Amino acid sequence: MNSPIVEIDFTDWRQARPRPEWTAAVEAGQVLYFPSLGFALRPEEQALLREDMLAAGKRNVSLGAGGVLKGAAGSLGEQKTLAAMAGRFRQQAQALINGLLPEYKGQLRVAPTSFRPKQVETRAQSLRADDQRLHVDAFPSRPNYGERILRVFTNLNPAGAPRVWRVGEDFETVARRFLPRATPYRPWQAKLLNALHVTKSLRSEYDHLMLQLHDLMKFDEQYQKSGVQMTVPFAPGSVWVCFSDQATHAVMSGQFMMEQTLYLPPGCEVNPASSPLQILTRMMGHPLVGAGTAR
Repeated sequence: MNSPIVEIDFTDWRQARPRPEWTAAVEAGQVLYFPSLGFALRPEEQALLREDMLAAGKRNVSLGAGGVLKGAAGSLGEQKTLAAMAGRFRQQAQALINGLLPEYKGQLRVAPTSFRPKQVETRAQSLRADDQRLHVDAFPSRPNYGERILRVFTNLNPAGAPRVWRVGEDFETVARRFLPRATPYRPWQAKLLNALHVTKSLRSEYDHLMLQLHDLMKFDEQYQKSGVQMTVPFAPGSVWVCFSDQATHAVMSGQFMMEQTLYLPPGCEVNPASSPLQILTRMMGHPLVGAGTAR
């Protein structure tokens, strides 16, 4: 396959500039990699790179839009420092995306900022939740009706260890492989799940199909072992960006990362036809999001 990684030589978060081929690449499911765009930690922040900064039973630390820190352990002073660090990363991630993808400016919805101090290799997870298996992101309880999941990552590892991903085939190729195995969408099931509060809103056919792709990919042992893919080590002091609902990926190893998610409404892409919603709509031959359900 063609390389799914596009390397870009930015060195300053606030001097990002757009190029049509970079926009086309990220909207096609490729990963934009910035090997020299590290997130610089202040001296007092270096001490926060410890696994015990994560509260017991939590997967990540997150900073909400209102400045509330969740999932953190450590002293009150350490938590205050961590919140400031996460807030600074959020600002820099937004500056990067505004410069790199100016067409999205004013359209993006900001999600909580995530600090991930846990070692990937030691996480105990179910098969469905195991991010070491190739997948595209989809939310079981939060239907998004085609809203895009744009993510900015940075590796903070102080020991020089890379964040290792596997990156697979383009979304349409994956969908053509797995969609024939998907169970049909049944509106009555979506209504029941919503009534039982399993989902936070009514699951659309698009959300159903995305979850089917996510699960079918993860449960297919042959695909995980021999599907077309490449291993990509993201070095400490680097940044990478992708639409994680479209880039097929698996997180194999690493520790200490920050991540910022930005949600883009469906149809706000430069080329909406390249989106998972439009690809699946063409493949199914009918609309997948009902009137009144889109955000």
